[in-house]
Amino acid sequence: MITRLLVANRGEIARRVFATCRALGVETVAVHSDADTDAPFVAEADQAVRLPGNTPAETYLRIEALLDAARKSGADAVHPGYGFLAENADFAAAVTDAGLTWVGPPAKAIAAMGDKLAAKALLADAGVPMLPTWTAGEQVTDFPVLVKASAGGGGRGMRIVRDAAGLAEAIASARREAASAFGDGTVFIERYVERGRHVEVQIIGDRHGAVLALGERDCSIQRRHQKIVEEAPAVVAPELRERLHEAAVAAGRAVDYVGAGTVEFLLAPDGEFHFLEMNTRLQVEHPVTEAVTGLDLVRLQLLVAEGSPLPLAATPPVEGHAIEVRLCAEEPAQGFRPATGTLHRFTIPGVAGEFTPTRGLRLDSGVQDGSVIGVHYDSMLAKVTAWGRTRDEAARMLASSLARAEIHGVATNRDLLVRVLRSRQFGAFEFDTGFLDRHPELFAPLLPVAQLSVVALAAALASAAARRAAAPVLAGLPSGWRNVPAFPQVARFDGPDGEIEVRYRLDRTGALAEWSASPVAGSGTAREPAEATEAARVAPSPVVTLLEAIPEHVVLDVDGVRQVYRVHRAGSEVFVDGPYGAASLVELPRFPLPTAELAAGSLLAPLPGAVTRMHVVVGQRVAAGDPLLTLEAMKLEHPVLAPTDGVVAELPVPAGGQVETGVVLAVVNPFEETPS
Repeated sequence: MITRLLVANRGEIARRVFATCRALGVETVAVHSDADTDAPFVAEADQAVRLPGNTPAETYLRIEALLDAARKSGADAVHPGYGFLAENADFAAAVTDAGLTWVGPPAKAIAAMGDKLAAKALLADAGVPMLPTWTAGEQVTDFPVLVKASAGGGGRGMRIVRDAAGLAEAIASARREAASAFGDGTVFIERYVERGRHVEVQIIGDRHGAVLALGERDCSIQRRHQKIVEEAPAVVAPELRERLHEAAVAAGRAVDYVGAGTVEFLLAPDGEFHFLEMNTRLQVEHPVTEAVTGLDLVRLQLLVAEGSPLPLAATPPVEGHAIEVRLCAEEPAQGFRPATGTLHRFTIPGVAGEFTPTRGLRLDSGVQDGSVIGVHYDSMLAKVTAWGRTRDEAARMLASSLARAEIHGVATNRDLLVRVLRSRQFGAFEFDTGFLDRHPELFAPLLPVAQLSVVALAAALASAAARRAAAPVLAGLPSGWRNVPAFPQVARFDGPDGEIEVRYRLDRTGALAEWSASPVAGSGTAREPAEATEAARVAPSPVVTLLEAIPEHVVLDVDGVRQVYRVHRAGSEVFVDGPYGAASLVELPRFPLPTAELAAGSLLAPLPGAVTRMHVVVGQRVAAGDPLLTLEAMKLEHPVLAPTDGVVAELPVPAGGQVETGVVLAVVNPFEETPS
């Protein structure tokens, strides 16, 4: 029997395992880096052991440090979570050799499936369908292809290549990214299937020879080859479902599989499917399987690790439909660039349960109000899963909760997820792994441009109410009222599309006598088309009546419709959540201090990282979109591109240099006229 379990992972992964342990009466041990000292998972564990350092290589990837933590804490078992060392055969063997119970498949099975090339050969002999595969660029005769890392997953080290010209660079780039993420730069090349669907089967095996399929999931909606929307069951014909389950079980039996694992397939438009890989761990998206089967997969993992037979003899029946989304700190419109900062508020409404099987809305999160989102780890903040009697019901529930969530301080993919769930194509099941590439309209913010003026007015009124509430004198004077009505109150905000100026005046009763809001000329950004910004500039202001204004919320009657705007301030940042969407504004000082001006054409580091490669030299002519340099952050490569045709004037950071957010990476002087 397992009595004290160390979870060799962090964040929501550790919290997920801890939740089942509490239900079973198993004591828990957390390990944590310095960056995670104040994280929720550390506080929830019965014991915690510090791993000095911040990066994964310094902390969560150190096998000896993890084993030492187990010895110090008196743990008798280790759960690897999912990610980090979860699919590391050496770690599994080291845990077993130390006399501890390993909650996972045997090291032999991990090794067999960890080398994706060897796994393909092994499972092909077992009759599992395969795609054409090559190990070197010169062997490829058919395009398009997908370059893939042999070790690891999560979309890292993957590149689509459509012709021979780009193959060598794609292989080199994939090798660098794979080596950084997994410590192994081995890659291979696979035939790329256009408009394929990613369907995977959850399996579990015990030490008594049983291997079962626990249903399948559709994980086709992806960004950067990483899943962001998953659902169970997959919408497939019964005959195809049976074949998928049989192939997955065959894969498990081929390696004498024990524990929870996932066999992933690519479903081609012609209805045929092909093996992609086998993940020898619990998957991030396992909550959707738990929702429709009612099983606790972590509980099954623990039972199997203790040597018990599986408590079920066949694939369980499926009830209802479940959809999960990965809520990530990133900027979808900027190529899914990871985002950092302090999460001032994190509230998901309607949650029925956390971390364990739940009917309704389930939240698995590793963050809370005040969490600092840094650059050392994956950008995922939370998984939100909805179970409904039907697929439509689950999608509607999930989209509504996300739209009403208060997520303040860090940019996220929330709006994109809501738009995907509400899209006609998602409802009609018209999607595949290339879905997001074909639908740029889904990347628009939920908040329409035309609504930004009312949002800014609400922010101004709430800020004025906060100042009035804090005023030591004349507290009874209506906020915003002036004895000389010719001079309205003025507030300026930096918003998603540049600066916006709000002017308003209240009468002696506190009623809104007049107001206007307009973009400040010359302050727009590239996030909205110029015509949209201009439309907002000239659009007539709606008729607004102020019903209530306090620091926390503002109630307005807008063209005869009562609307509530929830307002949260953190320093100069003002977060407004309203009926049409959310906006993050920064209240600008009325009398700003002078600041140094950046040189025209300066390109700034969007987040901390390291400059890994330079593609140009000073004085070189470039065209808009040409790569200037590569910045590595959060184990991913982020190309920095020329914003316009021009000449490279400065490259102040050399290759290998570390940078913080806002540091100038390059300066490109645009051509005054097209060069001959």
